[in-house]
Amino acid sequence: MKNKINILIALFLISIGVNAQIDRSKQPKPGPAPKISLESPKELELSNGMKVLVVENHKLPRVAYSLRIDRPPVVEGDKAGMSNLLGSMLGNGTSSIAKDDFNEEVDFLGANINFNATGGSARSLSKYSERILQLMADATVNPLLTEEEFQKERDKYIDGLKTEEKSVDAISGRVGSALAYGTHHAYGEFVTEKSLNNVSLNDVKSFHKNYFTPNKTYLVVVGDVDYKTIKKQVKKYFGKWKKSDFKSAEVSNEKVNEKNTVIDFVDMPNAVQSNISLTNNVDLKMKDPDYHSVLIANKILGGGFNSYLNMNLREEHGYTYGARSSVGADKYASRFRAGASVRNEVTDSAVVQTLKEIERIKKEPVDADALNNAKAKYVGDFVLALEKPETIARYALNIKINDLPDDFYSTYLEKINEVSTEDVTRVANKYFKSENARIVVVGKGSDVLVNLEKTGIPVKYYDTYAKPVAKPNYDIAIPNDVNVQKVLNNYIEAIGGRVKLDKVNSVLIKAEAELQPGMMLNMEMKKTVKNQFLQDMSAMGNSMSKQVLDGNKGYIVAQGQKKDMTPEEVKKVQAESSPFPEVNYLSQNVTLEKIEKVEGENAYKIKVSDELSVFYSVDSGLKLKETRTMEQGSTSIFYKDYKEITGIKFPFRMTQTMGPRNIDFLIKEIKVNEGVSDADFK
Repeated sequence: MKNKINILIALFLISIGVNAQIDRSKQPKPGPAPKISLESPKELELSNGMKVLVVENHKLPRVAYSLRIDRPPVVEGDKAGMSNLLGSMLGNGTSSIAKDDFNEEVDFLGANINFNATGGSARSLSKYSERILQLMADATVNPLLTEEEFQKERDKYIDGLKTEEKSVDAISGRVGSALAYGTHHAYGEFVTEKSLNNVSLNDVKSFHKNYFTPNKTYLVVVGDVDYKTIKKQVKKYFGKWKKSDFKSAEVSNEKVNEKNTVIDFVDMPNAVQSNISLTNNVDLKMKDPDYHSVLIANKILGGGFNSYLNMNLREEHGYTYGARSSVGADKYASRFRAGASVRNEVTDSAVVQTLKEIERIKKEPVDADALNNAKAKYVGDFVLALEKPETIARYALNIKINDLPDDFYSTYLEKINEVSTEDVTRVANKYFKSENARIVVVGKGSDVLVNLEKTGIPVKYYDTYAKPVAKPNYDIAIPNDVNVQKVLNNYIEAIGGRVKLDKVNSVLIKAEAELQPGMMLNMEMKKTVKNQFLQDMSAMGNSMSKQVLDGNKGYIVAQGQKKDMTPEEVKKVQAESSPFPEVNYLSQNVTLEKIEKVEGENAYKIKVSDELSVFYSVDSGLKLKETRTMEQGSTSIFYKDYKEITGIKFPFRMTQTMGPRNIDFLIKEIKVNEGVSDADFK
């Protein structure tokens, strides 16, 4: 016991001595890169050309299969979308197992099987590994491709495209890719309702026959398996898969970069934010000597929270919730991208600041701390990833597919740590082409174009499908006989008339929206002519937020915390508490500003306050939209599907934009002069 005590004392004294020598005012220098020793997967190749990589890991009784078809990208032309249709149909039965029976068995085994256009994956407990492999192989080789499933998946796809029609982010991605690669490149073409309607079930079957082929496929097996056993099973279930002799079309390497930097603008009248994406094509592969230096340069520029872009656009200026950059290293074609979603009113400033930060990393040597922090992040992520057996398999697959040297990952951290300040500057100038980039901006032209043009950067105009168009014209003259009073009175007449509205003392509205599959957001709203207002938002029976106003006082409840409204908050809620605020607007200092397009329809824009603007249809008089602008951003509510209740028209669909998301409220119940009492507002 005495010896143990002496040892402890000695260790304690040593620790004191060590701590005394540490200067904690200085950030410690990064140590040498950890030595990485990666286990090589066991390999085999079937007679049909399918290659198999097996990583045994017996820590947990689980197994994972990953199927990867390594083929060049395919140009689908006027039938764009058929590969995705195939991916969505695979895994729903086989030629010998009905869809319901297939899915029920997978669920019963506690497993999952998924497919996409370039492969699939499966997971299960190891005791069911053979059966899951068998089902996966059967679904791959002998898929159940029926007309019924085809029609169902195509309809779902088309519905999905329709939901993206007003998505600024989706349109930015589509237009950016089309302009960068060209619409005749596999990475630049896009799926439309028309192209989907050109696809037949036979097209999908032909695509499967030609492109789902074993001689282009890798199967990676990871987990609690025995190599000899899995070898027999793979041969048994995948061995009869017939290879295809198809020849893939050569992938175009045409560069579509601009000679000088331009702004490619897409007008989205419904946008409450602008999506900015600076992009240029790059020729970078994982096997290139520049690869590791580019990773570090991008990490510093826009690859994390403390990056140049995020610290400028988010932390310093408050333009956005997050700004990022990325660089692709695809073996066929890739891009550099940098950008963010920002408020309309700062769109031009965000463009200027994005260019500023790219120029900064190209011209100013990076700070030693920024360089070391970027390296430390990569080292940490790399070492953490090695704890997952799937990582070993993924690394082995990358080596095969990208023609990497065998020691690529064992020397990965050494190469990361070798990146110098000079390397960062060099690759930034080589790959971040701020001098001849496309700056794709998707936003509300009537709000942002004037200031964008003041940046001095040439502006080109495109529609939402990347076709060149003329500059939008926002100067729609207001008729001489129209003023704000007439617009408001036209709205009042359109929904029922002043006589009917004056008889309304209260309104109760109940609505719901689907936040995600199976999760509904419920809204209950009550308004009276006595400055009483209640709005309660709840999900799964729990109140998420609540506002209550009773005359000249009120409170707000959010996340279980209750607070009284400030006088300013009371004033704002009072303005909206009337069942029909337009009646009050008639006696307030509201102004008619201009005519704007709202989802393609001309609308009068009335400014109610510095925060609130309301839009009324020129043709029908009905309210189409409200937009509220605050420090943290803008939000809009679109009003549609008007129906009569007690002779008064109410919108039965209200779509609220929240950043890139849309929340679609469907009205379930409206009551006029019933269901509301003074007790509701206490």
